[in-house]
Amino acid sequence: MSRAVLVTGASRGIGRAVAEVFAAHGDRVALHYASRRAAAEEAYAGLAGSGHVLVQGDVSTPEGAAALVDAAVDGLGGVDVLVNNAAANVAHPLDRTSFEDWQSAWRQVVDVNLLGAAHVSYCAARNMIEREVAGRIINIGSRGAFRGEPDHPAYGSAKAALHAMGQSLAVHLAPYGIGVASVAPGFVETERVADRLTEDVRQQSPFGRVAAPGDVASAVHYLASPEALWSSGAVLDVNGASHLR
Repeated sequence: MSRAVLVTGASRGIGRAVAEVFAAHGDRVALHYASRRAAAEEAYAGLAGSGHVLVQGDVSTPEGAAALVDAAVDGLGGVDVLVNNAAANVAHPLDRTSFEDWQSAWRQVVDVNLLGAAHVSYCAARNMIEREVAGRIINIGSRGAFRGEPDHPAYGSAKAALHAMGQSLAVHLAPYGIGVASVAPGFVETERVADRLTEDVRQQSPFGRVAAPGDVASAVHYLASPEALWSSGAVLDVNGASHLR
């Protein structure tokens, strides 16, 4: 049956690929964006099938997170699957960053990557519970949660916390039939990190490349499937053997 899928931060990159794979399998997608309206409209227009909606919102505030879930519920009739992909990332190496900029970077990253995901998860999960839907929540985490992010410590920390939040929710929501899991990608060929994709970075994987957005999207689609319920609580590495733990 067609499911109602909310993908945050889906105007480009991983989020867009995730939206595309769900749509290609017959699901209805609420494609969320924060400010890149033109890119979001292009992504929305390219989705296969019908019944999709475009939703705008600021996940960095509780009010914005709640409003975007409400918009998805109104447009799709509910939320069966949530993919927490929206993310912020600004460089703030400790030895070259002022204390003021350090504070700003941490607040920006934590507000979006952790608190935003927490608030969207709360609202979506409550909708699933009220509708008695065996839904799914999938978080886009990061290899950096394990490997470290020396120039982006707030990002690595927030992604580690996101993994932990997913595991806590997996235990709490299991009695409702709701599965929660995370993926932890390494570098992905996206516009956001294009300037960082050096040959050295590509050689971190024995495959000699970084991930394509579709590599991550395929993992997300599997974890959101009925067959993957017993993977609830998992953090799936999607890094091409570039970091093993």
